[in-house]
Amino acid sequence: MDNQHSQQLRLNKFLAQAIGISRREADDIIASGKVLVDNQPAELGQRIDKSSKVCYNGKIIPFEEAGKFLYVALNKPVGYVCSRKQQGDAPTIYDLLPEDLRSLKTVGRLDKNSSGLILLTNDGDFAFSMTHPKFYKTKIYEVELDRALEPLHQQMIADFGIEIGDGVSKLGLVKLNDERTKFEVTMSEGRNRQIRRTFAAVGYDVVKLHRKQFGKYVLNDLEPGKYLFLK
Repeated sequence: MDNQHSQQLRLNKFLAQAIGISRREADDIIASGKVLVDNQPAELGQRIDKSSKVCYNGKIIPFEEAGKFLYVALNKPVGYVCSRKQQGDAPTIYDLLPEDLRSLKTVGRLDKNSSGLILLTNDGDFAFSMTHPKFYKTKIYEVELDRALEPLHQQMIADFGIEIGDGVSKLGLVKLNDERTKFEVTMSEGRNRQIRRTFAAVGYDVVKLHRKQFGKYVLNDLEPGKYLFLK
């Protein structure tokens, strides 16, 4: 009996591992009726084993797809997009990964003209904990501007915040050169193109944006275009 139980898996955990969502999201799709187990509507808390036939949105999900969780750090080069599909002539970061890692999902994104640390995983709970605003994960960037940042504008951004259309953006700023064009930027939010929009709101273009830390994960000396596995 114990052996049989050990070979079973909670359905929400199976879905989370197999399609890269959080267990909360898995419970939501189970409750929505979109999941069938052995041609019957799935139930919350249900367990399955390798003999179970699990269908989601009409597609069978093999039991083997619920393998171990994987966590990968990639140093994204400039010019690559974080989507699975190529956008115009721009290659995707998945072109930098071997075939067996291309099913992983990115934890947040960097735009085409930005570089640096991207995390990828098939663990939806991990992705949720790294990106949801309530968890306040610190992200650190090196940013270069098209011209010297005026002290007043630095104070506005760092001390008061700048309205950028979807709320106020407040960034931690540390000067990296005497010309006042390079700064270390610290933030805990993750709104779309937030750093670029913040500087643009006071008249500056970001000519370089490189993420070197996301939560406890640090890029260190990982070369552009290379990846490594995380524990």
